[in-house]
Amino acid sequence: MKRAILNLFVTLVILAGHAQVPLSPPEYSPERVLQTARLVNSYFMQKHPDPTTPTNVRRQRSSNLWTRAVYYEGLMALYAIDPDTAYLNYTDSWAEFHQWTPRDGVRTTNADNQCCAQTYLDRYMQEHNDIMFVRVKENLDHQMRTKIGWWTWVDAIQMAMPVYTKMYRITGEERYLEHAMKMYIWTRDTLAGGLFNEREGLWWRDKDFVPPYKEPDGSNCYWSRGCGWAYAALVKAMEDISSRPLTSRSHGHLKLLKRDFRKMSRALRKCQRTDGLWNPSLLCPTNYGGKELTGSALFLYGMSWGLRNGILKPRHYLPACHKAWAAMVRDCVHPDGFLGYVQGTGKEPKSAQPVTSDRVPDFEDFGTGCFLLGAAEYYTLLISQAR
Repeated sequence: MKRAILNLFVTLVILAGHAQVPLSPPEYSPERVLQTARLVNSYFMQKHPDPTTPTNVRRQRSSNLWTRAVYYEGLMALYAIDPDTAYLNYTDSWAEFHQWTPRDGVRTTNADNQCCAQTYLDRYMQEHNDIMFVRVKENLDHQMRTKIGWWTWVDAIQMAMPVYTKMYRITGEERYLEHAMKMYIWTRDTLAGGLFNEREGLWWRDKDFVPPYKEPDGSNCYWSRGCGWAYAALVKAMEDISSRPLTSRSHGHLKLLKRDFRKMSRALRKCQRTDGLWNPSLLCPTNYGGKELTGSALFLYGMSWGLRNGILKPRHYLPACHKAWAAMVRDCVHPDGFLGYVQGTGKEPKSAQPVTSDRVPDFEDFGTGCFLLGAAEYYTLLISQAR
């Protein structure tokens, strides 16, 4: 019944706009985008009032694991457009409990364990409190003394690359950017022959999915959220690099990342569903096709940022963003802020199936984080258009 009421509301709003997804849809004003983001975040914070409590899905895990870390990425994005001190208090309680340290300590080399450091460094850039910074720096310095080949799955690029680029942004020391780019290029070009297919503009999730692995229809297997992780990482890295005066080295790195970003954007726009979302399997809708939120939200995040920064053309990508947001609200956001069509943890299109409107995924936190990233960047895009 609740879903029916929400669908009726969205339908009436769309009709009131006299178009399905116009270039400047009044039904998706910045104010309504922000209201929706607040609703989704409030649902999560009320469900998890103590951010220090360990997760307990199949086994107990500390609350600075990657799934929760992605939530805080989204919360920081929400704070940037909605500076509510409750968000900072919630974040700081979590980070202080974990002593502003990567999961499993400063000697970890696992990208998933480093993901939480993105938020620690975001808070450092706001407060300039060294306690938010020193253990992350110690961890990266340790990893830089080891080896390059740590990012053996595409998710790792999102989990860890922004930690390095944020450290570069903070310190101005190019060694952090250089190491990040060496790791990125190794995953892109060397691991299993390279996880990035430049011709198709999409990423294989890891070595298990490069050819000769195929989907049942003979297409390559590209997992929506896996590509979403890479897309988001490109956005964050480009933003960090651009925040400092460009050198010959950083300019070259930025040029490569922009080229990859444009290739991905073209590929993603082509495989967007007619309803505005994306399938878990990007090129094979007959094999675990269907609506999925997390990849869709990350694609909205990247495309909105690309439009706002003049990298993507509005004629092609603005309608794609409007369609994506309309579908996310219409199909995924329940009246209480619960998010449907969130594919649970896994590594491929068939993981955590079936993905439905009402199914609660094993971890809700990263889905909320992805949604908030997309919503906040889309909001910022709409604000920039209104000026």
